Amino acid sequence: MEMVRTLRVARQSAIKARTQAANELHALVVTAPAVMRAQLRRLTLAQLVTTAAAFRPSPELARPAAATKLVVKSIAVRYQQLSAEIGALDEHLGHLVAKAAPALVAVKGVGTDIAATLLTIAGDNPERLNSEGAFAHLVGVAPIEASSGKITRYRLNRRGDRQGNRALYLLAVGAWAGTPL
Repeated sequence: MEMVRTLRVARQSAIKARTQAANELHALVVTAPAVMRAQLRRLTLAQLVTTAAAFRPSPELARPAAATKLVVKSIAVRYQQLSAEIGALDEHLGHLVAKAAPALVAVKGVGTDIAATLLTIAGDNPERLNSEGAFAHLVGVAPIEASSGKITRYRLNRRGDRQGNRALYLLAVGAWAGTPL
C-alpha cells in the first residue's frame, strides 16, 4: 500500500502541475501579440500544446513576440513531459493495483484511480474497517442522525476521507454512465 500511496502522491502532483501549465498557456495566448493570438486562440488544448511545442523561437529576444514564442514553447513542452510522466505513473499504478486487488479492479466501473484510492484508505485504517457501515463513516457517506423531538431526519456526513468520498462518487457516476474511471 505504501508504494501505491507514493505513486498517487507523485501522480496528483504531476496532474496539478500539468493543469497549471495549461492555465498558463491559455493566459499567455490571451496576452500574446495579435498575430500569435489570432493563430492560437481557436485551438483546443491538445492542438495548442502540439502547435506551441513545434515553435522555433529565435535565438535572440529582440521583440516581445519572440519572448512570448519562447515561453509558450517552454510551457507546451513542460505540459507534454508532465503528460508522459502521468502516463508512466498510471501504468505503474495499474500494475500494482491489479496485483494487490484483482477482484476490486474486476468490479464494473472501478478503474485504477478509484481502486488505488480505496486501497490506500483501507491500508491506512485497517483496524477501522470491521463492517460496511464503518467504511461508510470512514469515507463520509454514512448519514448522521439529526433528529429533534418528534422529527426524525438525517443529514450529510461532512467528515471522513475526502479522497475516498470522491472515489465512491466517481464510481457511482461511472456506473450510472457505464464507463470505468
